[in-house]
Amino acid sequence: MTSAASSAAPAVSFEFFPPKTEKMEQSLWQAIERLAPLRPAFVSVTYGAGGSTRERTHATVCRIQKETGIPAAAHFTCVGATREEIDSIARTYWEAGIRHLVALRGDPPESAGGIGGRYEPHPGGYAYAADLVAGMREVADFEISVAAYPETHPEAPSAQFDLDNLKRKVDAGATRAITQFFFDNDAYFRFLDRCAAAGIHVPIVPGILPITNFARAVEFAGKCNASVPQKLADTFDGLDSDPETRHLVAATVAAEQCQALQAQGVNDFHFYTLNRADLTVAICRMLGVKAKAAAPSPAPAA
Repeated sequence: MTSAASSAAPAVSFEFFPPKTEKMEQSLWQAIERLAPLRPAFVSVTYGAGGSTRERTHATVCRIQKETGIPAAAHFTCVGATREEIDSIARTYWEAGIRHLVALRGDPPESAGGIGGRYEPHPGGYAYAADLVAGMREVADFEISVAAYPETHPEAPSAQFDLDNLKRKVDAGATRAITQFFFDNDAYFRFLDRCAAAGIHVPIVPGILPITNFARAVEFAGKCNASVPQKLADTFDGLDSDPETRHLVAATVAAEQCQALQAQGVNDFHFYTLNRADLTVAICRMLGVKAKAAAPSPAPAA
């Protein structure tokens, strides 16, 4: 378990997903404009199931780094491409100045069941995330983040199997693990203890999901095997028709979770923003993360 709390403001990072429409792109860049002055350690941009947003991910990652100066990380998955194709994309990122990848197994395309469908390695591709990490290490000296599951990946046959898989990813060259979101801090700390006992010594950054819609959060939690404490359900009960109160409650709940982690020595946080800035800005403020300087405003898309 981590030691005493640090007095320094924590390091934060933010996750976005690539926009599908012009309106969503405007929302994304409004969020980035608000979050950029917090000077995150990095921001990451996701892939869709089956690598369906690869080109939009690439464009968004490169634009964020170019126009804000914030280190940007691209999500990389094993699905939908051969090793040669993935290696080529990685080299393109390196040539564009991107030095950080988030290496994931990935979900099968929607035509194959999407999230929750059966994963099958691509013929000629990287089979699993540990293989992808090793491959990216051969391409260039990337910083590589991988996923971790405090409450076990939903497809893993056991918690030990899942932990062994994380160890394989770290041994292959991962430099950081970012957890799936969780609402039970005790589960995270138990996971840290198990990782330490297994010889996993890279930073394991907690992934935080500010709740904008409780029903959707429960749905997400069901898909990724994250438990939802009854107290949390009780707190949001009856707020569906009261968005203002729900918003205040959401900020308070997430800030209290982060402050409790911080009190136990956690000093890095990765926020799943869902391309919205308001809750994340408020939570960061309550953690002592303030705007350090006016960041350049993202330019309009060409």
